[in-house]
Amino acid sequence: MSTLSWIIGSSLLMSAIAMIGSVTLILKESTLQRIILPLVAFSAGSLVGGAFFHMIPAGLTQYGNNTSFFVWIIAGFSVFFALEQLLHWHHCHRAAASCKQPLTYLILIGDGLHNFIGGLAIAGTFVADIRLGIMAWLAAAAHEIPQELGDFGVLVHGGWDKRKALLFNVLSALTFLAGGLLTYAVSFNMDVSFLIPFAAGNFLYIGASDLVPEIRKHTDPGVNITNFIAFLIGVSLMFLIKVWFGS
Repeated sequence: MSTLSWIIGSSLLMSAIAMIGSVTLILKESTLQRIILPLVAFSAGSLVGGAFFHMIPAGLTQYGNNTSFFVWIIAGFSVFFALEQLLHWHHCHRAAASCKQPLTYLILIGDGLHNFIGGLAIAGTFVADIRLGIMAWLAAAAHEIPQELGDFGVLVHGGWDKRKALLFNVLSALTFLAGGLLTYAVSFNMDVSFLIPFAAGNFLYIGASDLVPEIRKHTDPGVNITNFIAFLIGVSLMFLIKVWFGS
């Protein structure tokens, strides 16, 4: 498969993940609440592990060990921080019912921008190395599953028709493909290796600043232990991929 085929295929698969939100229609609320936090913890571990075991080492090889490399990591971290501050974007994983209807539009806008920037970054890893791109996609997909479950729930609780909520969730996810195609197009005229440390910064922000706070708010030791184990499983998966495939 060509690099473009990988970018298009992975982007469409990422967009398809948005349909997982429909699972909330058949699951009991108690079941959903029981699985959502371990999924969030797993995705946090996958993103943090992906950044440290794959993105940063690969970025040092592709981009070089210099100050600008670390500037791009900070830039990737800061862009997502600014995005959340600007749009007041929240995943609302645990308190969907408390979100008001106007927030549903902010979630869709924020999700669209988030996916577009994610598409830029992930496509940059595919341009650099197909194996790195696959790893980055897996880590990002692990994050998308609990996010889409939460976002779909927010839209429905905010008064959206279920079919309309699913449709717009998928449409916002398609901006991932737009970002990927843009990266591929400009890669012929400029070096896009800076997107690797940029993606690492994205992963670190989402994992450590956005997801970890969601899973450390409980006082129940059993819940905390379960979430921590799920986090370690996510980290371990990224480590094993590193060992097995050397990506």
